[in-house]
Amino acid sequence: MTYQETINYLFTRLPMFSRIGAAAIKKDLHNTIALCDALNNPQKQFKSIHIAGTNGKGSVSHMLAAILQTAGYKVGLYTSPHLHDFRERIKINGEMISEEYVIDFTKRIQPQIDLIEPSFFEITVAMAFEYFAKEQVDIAVIETGLGGRLDSTNIITPVLSVITNIGWDHMNLLGDTLEKIAGEKAGIIKQHIPVVVGETVEETKPVFEAKAQAMQAPLYFAYDQFTVIQKETIDHKLHVAMQETATNDVLPYTLDLPGIYQTKNIVTVLAAVRQLQQQNLAISEEHLQTALAATKQINGLHGRWEVLQSNPTLVLDVGHNEDGMKQIVAQLAESTYQQLHIIIGMVKDKEVEKVLALLPKEAHYYFTKAHIPRALAETDLQQKASAFQLNGNCFENVNAAIANALQHAHKDDLVLVCGSVFLVGEVVYSV
Repeated sequence: MTYQETINYLFTRLPMFSRIGAAAIKKDLHNTIALCDALNNPQKQFKSIHIAGTNGKGSVSHMLAAILQTAGYKVGLYTSPHLHDFRERIKINGEMISEEYVIDFTKRIQPQIDLIEPSFFEITVAMAFEYFAKEQVDIAVIETGLGGRLDSTNIITPVLSVITNIGWDHMNLLGDTLEKIAGEKAGIIKQHIPVVVGETVEETKPVFEAKAQAMQAPLYFAYDQFTVIQKETIDHKLHVAMQETATNDVLPYTLDLPGIYQTKNIVTVLAAVRQLQQQNLAISEEHLQTALAATKQINGLHGRWEVLQSNPTLVLDVGHNEDGMKQIVAQLAESTYQQLHIIIGMVKDKEVEKVLALLPKEAHYYFTKAHIPRALAETDLQQKASAFQLNGNCFENVNAAIANALQHAHKDDLVLVCGSVFLVGEVVYSV
């Protein structure tokens, strides 16, 4: 098979959550364990960091990987979903897995695919683990897909677990209360393995404390260790001053991820780095400064308040749930523009009304959809939005919507694309 034939096979032969939703989710780890057994358990052959959370886990994963790479380590990075190319999910030192490896792995694993009928995600996890083991990475940063307890990645025993936050998302799979969702995410906490938690609320903190105590896992709340005392966005870069509680030292950082919500993620990242330093990983303050200023350049994180052009300003953001949209609205409050144009598309299994209720009524709206089966039709989204006094036209794809918005926008306007990772992934842009 060619690479494209291989990708088509993986996308169509295997149940894929991004396409069909909950039907693709397996309710236990049996398939992943069986696949990795057939591959001689590659997940046991490298150190790892495991990252879960409702929002922010992609940014935290990429920042930690950039820091470790800058410190001289050979770093695997497994994330999902991808925006443009399947191979974005599996990287070593910022370089995507080769097309040849994807082809070869898929050929070799076909007997197991026929035998156990795994999901798309289960296969990609096994592929990543074998690749990292064969390439002998020093450490791998592993992001969960969703949840944690039953996530395919949860067969690893990491040196550190990280949970960014808990919010309302995937309630049909994870539970209808914050406590239940936190319980699923807390499933990545392992016996005696330290865990860093980025954010808590009244309902979730006791869940983490109970699970950590049961697993005898040292528990650290990032917000007890670091505080953001100053933040400012200049030239699409985020400048933050962090105070470390233990020393009272003030540490300045510049991030090439300009979203204001990155102030929450940087607290989590720094607390995680302190735990890694205690495990004798050689990470200096200079490594931190260098990596955080170039995370996008080092390992290609996109779609996080990503500015594609100015005059008018065109921004992409993958925020797609209630908490993510709250962060986008907060970012808009800090932005300067004459008129706001919002291009939005969502998937059916999100709490669409809760997201729409947060959006500004004065913006011009362009309703569209990603081309996946889970996508909510643009006409349905337009109808739901009208109940919240959000008005605009429909477009059959995101690029047609962008072209129309840019045509009508003044040079001082802001055009924002948001609502779905898959929508952002379909943006075709050239300067």
